[in-house]
Amino acid sequence: MKKSLLLYLFILLVLVNIFTYMYFSKQLVYEQEKAAKIEARLKKDIVTADAKLVDANYFSLEKNENAQNYFNPDNATKTILVEKLIPVVTEKLMDLNENPKGNPYIGQDQIGVNKFIINKVKVLNHRWIIVDFSDGEYWGEALIKYFVNDDETVSFETFQSLLYQK
Repeated sequence: MKKSLLLYLFILLVLVNIFTYMYFSKQLVYEQEKAAKIEARLKKDIVTADAKLVDANYFSLEKNENAQNYFNPDNATKTILVEKLIPVVTEKLMDLNENPKGNPYIGQDQIGVNKFIINKVKVLNHRWIIVDFSDGEYWGEALIKYFVNDDETVSFETFQSLLYQK
């Protein structure tokens, strides 16, 4: 009786081990397939996001070779590095937010108690800047021309301004 009980326990133990091995080996394969699918989807998402980023930066001085050539012509004695120009232009335009009446290149007069200031700046090419501005209550956008003078100062001129409805 004791021998048959031990034999049954041994057979049961072997069966449990076989089923456990099969379960964990299939689970490992399942997890590897799942990880491969997720990795493939993420690679596809990265490619899609990269393509969208390239499209979004189409109107950008960093990616526009024709606009860069305006500052770096072949026959120029003095060239301007675009990587250094963009932060300088952005900083000079944002510094004008300190004006008590608001930034003068927004093209909108002060409506309420708060002044209009520029929130975001995007240098589009060698001549144009688009800005987002607000006073906390009203928002708008403006298209600004900029010029780099011979003495390397930057001058601005508001071309068009748009104020969104509240």
